[in-house]
Amino acid sequence: MALTANSQTSLEGEAKRRLGILLSIPLSAVGRVTIHWVNILGSATVFLILALLKTFRPKQLSKVVHQIYYIGARSTTIIMLVSVFTGMVLGLQSYHALVSFGAQGAVGTLVSLSLIRELGPVLTAIMITARAGSATTAEIGIQRISEQIDALQTMRIDPIRHLISPRISAAIISFPILTTFFNLIGMVGGYISSVALLGLNTGVYFHSIQANVDMQDITDGLIKTIVFAVIVATVCCYHGYFAHMRKDSHGAKAVGLATTSAVVISCVLILVSDYVVTSLLI
Repeated sequence: MALTANSQTSLEGEAKRRLGILLSIPLSAVGRVTIHWVNILGSATVFLILALLKTFRPKQLSKVVHQIYYIGARSTTIIMLVSVFTGMVLGLQSYHALVSFGAQGAVGTLVSLSLIRELGPVLTAIMITARAGSATTAEIGIQRISEQIDALQTMRIDPIRHLISPRISAAIISFPILTTFFNLIGMVGGYISSVALLGLNTGVYFHSIQANVDMQDITDGLIKTIVFAVIVATVCCYHGYFAHMRKDSHGAKAVGLATTSAVVISCVLILVSDYVVTSLLI
């Protein structure tokens, strides 16, 4: 009887041990993923701080101006194209939604506030990520795998100061300018669809914009653009700079995967940070 009781106790203990192991597997996986992302967040934060500190060094202005041209001026065409059609769609939808309530005079307000508060900063950031952010990651990644960055270190040239700082500084300068440009062109697009095509009075359209858009709306939108600029520039530069450290691939494939990861993560973080910043500003 004693032997049977001991066997039963042993079996129960073994069952509890196996159950504990089964329960610990998903928790361990979650813990590993969490620790991995916390490590990445910490290293990216240090990466950003070093890049910002090294911005204020001699002979950096010409590099920053070059990156402003690359990130900002060369993105103007795509910003214009996206903004004008975004404004036209907003004007069209707003007019048909408000005319049934006899409130078509508020079309200008709806178009302008939608652009200034949300669509302008978010769509501008996504478009710059798709055009300049992906190219930045690929360029820095190719320099890494071709050992050009190692050559800079051999020549005692700081690669972060030479490659990263100008890009982050240029993004912080370019994003607000391009967002403002997006907002203005988007309002013109709303004018085209609601006034020129649907017959809304011109004075009513512009008066509603002037009467209901205040400086706080513009300031909140510009704060978002700076946050997006820091996120996009840091993520894209970070993935390119450490493309050689990917465990899943090497060489040219690593650069391609790093570019894809940079664009996807940047877009996700833009949307997440948009909600966070909006909740803080309201």
